[in-house]
Amino acid sequence: MKRRIYYYDTDTSGAVYHANYLKYFEEARSEFLEARGLTVKGLLERGVGFAIRRQEVEYKFPSLYGDTLDIEVKVKEHTPYRIVFAYLVHNQDGRLIARAETDLVCVGRDLKLIELPDEVKARLAAEKQA
Repeated sequence: MKRRIYYYDTDTSGAVYHANYLKYFEEARSEFLEARGLTVKGLLERGVGFAIRRQEVEYKFPSLYGDTLDIEVKVKEHTPYRIVFAYLVHNQDGRLIARAETDLVCVGRDLKLIELPDEVKARLAAEKQA
């Protein structure tokens, strides 16, 4: 996913505010799922949601106003109840900006743990084979 950095993304130093990367990761996850025929909206309408269990980010170099980030996302692992997404973020010059992981659990409308729907498991299994 490509993401251009705007002035509102930055802090007083001119670098991207660290918490904004969490938004970028969510955007990248959503696009990843949509490219595989799964939409967050569609899953939510069926009572399937995701809650973040753990988030790790290793910041390597700042990104600045005007940069264009390339956010690569992949599924690192999945179980019947969890998906772990891994990200690599590079700027337009190919410099590594950050690497991160998001560990999500699948939850129902009541926010209690539920198993990933078969459709999601099948798409993730197909991704591993590709």
